[in-house]
Amino acid sequence: MIMTRTPLRISIGGGGTDLPSYYREFGGFVISAAINKYVYISVNRSFFPGYFLKYSETEHAETCEEIRHPLLRSALEMHQAPRPLEIVSVADVPAGTGLGSSGAFLVGVVHALCAYQRQPVTAEKLARDAVEIEMNRLAEPVGKQDQYIAAYGGLLCQQYHPDDQVTVSPLQMSEEAIRELRDSLMLYFVGYTRSASTLLDEQKRRSEAGDPAMIESLHFVRALGEETRNVLESGNIAEFGRLMHQHWLRKRKRSSGMSSDRIDELYELALSKGGATGGKLVGAGGSGFLLFHTQDRKRLRRTMTDAGLSEMDFRFDFDGSVVLLRNA
Repeated sequence: MIMTRTPLRISIGGGGTDLPSYYREFGGFVISAAINKYVYISVNRSFFPGYFLKYSETEHAETCEEIRHPLLRSALEMHQAPRPLEIVSVADVPAGTGLGSSGAFLVGVVHALCAYQRQPVTAEKLARDAVEIEMNRLAEPVGKQDQYIAAYGGLLCQQYHPDDQVTVSPLQMSEEAIRELRDSLMLYFVGYTRSASTLLDEQKRRSEAGDPAMIESLHFVRALGEETRNVLESGNIAEFGRLMHQHWLRKRKRSSGMSSDRIDELYELALSKGGATGGKLVGAGGSGFLLFHTQDRKRLRRTMTDAGLSEMDFRFDFDGSVVLLRNA
């Protein structure tokens, strides 16, 4: 049996500029942070013929072509893992909550299949294979940050070039600054999930059409992401809250589905009564988790708890996708 553990993520800055509809024309820049919430994938020789797959559903397929789950089907077709095979997926957080679960799932599956077949891999290859499957073979309207941060982990700067190449480097922060950043961030579950595909597809169409408002918004977000890098690397963690607030105000304008009356009310409550200095909805699906920056954790926790929200405590993950168990 092989078991992999792959981290979910929060987006720190520049989100949306990792889509090819934007970066192939202008170049993109994203900062992501892997967190200690994971997708676990186990791969084992099955007692049943064909492929036995367990995720939110259960499948038994004789061939790859019969597999309903598109990510699993494409990963198995790419890596040609021999039958009979059993794949089981378990996650700390539900899919569709804006934490990059599909990218983490796919990186974890690819890593497990490679380990099962004793094929050495690097974080770069894991990210590239996951991008190839999700963006090229399946033509999903997604960006690259989820696959890269899931593979590499850490606090990762990602530069997206017009020729589709990606340059990654860690944020240059001291251990003290990293702890201060972590202690300033709080995650709250909004309470429902929704796919980001519709909103991302809208961004893709408008970007490819050269929509001035969309392009200007993404220019602003990319510049804000670069400013965020400078602020965090200088150790000015308090300033990050202001940048998050600017990012959220601009992000809301990209699409009417990016937020909701309930999310807007909770956001304003966190700033006006909870002492938050900034925040945003993580991901593009108009639901999932609200991420806040604060210098008064007790006050914000009390305010959000009174509003009926559940906090999800987290730390940063610096390992990326790893093999936890190798018994093959």
